[in-house]
Amino acid sequence: MTRKQRRMTIIGGSLAVLALAAALVLNALRDSIVFFSTPTMVAEKHVEPGKRFRLGGLVQPGSLHRGDNLAVTFEVADGNAKLPVAYKGILPDLFREGQGVVAEGALDANGVFKADTVLAKHDETYMPKDVADALKKQGHWKDDYGGKPADSGKPSNNGKTSDAGKPVATTAQGNPQGAVR
Repeated sequence: MTRKQRRMTIIGGSLAVLALAAALVLNALRDSIVFFSTPTMVAEKHVEPGKRFRLGGLVQPGSLHRGDNLAVTFEVADGNAKLPVAYKGILPDLFREGQGVVAEGALDANGVFKADTVLAKHDETYMPKDVADALKKQGHWKDDYGGKPADSGKPSNNGKTSDAGKPVATTAQGNPQGAVR
């Protein structure tokens, strides 16, 4: 075997070992790559009790119940399935019904997700209170910072109204907003 052949054999063998190691690591982390599982994914995977994972979805309106000693129960849903969650501790400031949430914990034998950490998600319009206060103090605060985009004042619905007499929002093509084709 010449020097060049020996060098190519060593390089090829090293690349094969590196590829095998990468494949093994990715296979081991396959379930951990997803940031959180939705209630539908949990039902489809048939997650066994005691296995830790992150659960994400929206807190169902009307499902929040506060108990003694900071105990809280609520339901997390993704539109197709719901999963009851039990948590004991202080909830984040942004936590509320109808808001996105990610909880870390495990299912118990009764199918209740026992969370030990709850993280509230926020939308792109969120602004920390101290930043908002500083903007107000400097006179740079705009009323549309804290909520939905401001209405331009022009009717975007070509004068159409709903059955309740309220204006109907439409897309640029004239279709009702939120309509599915």
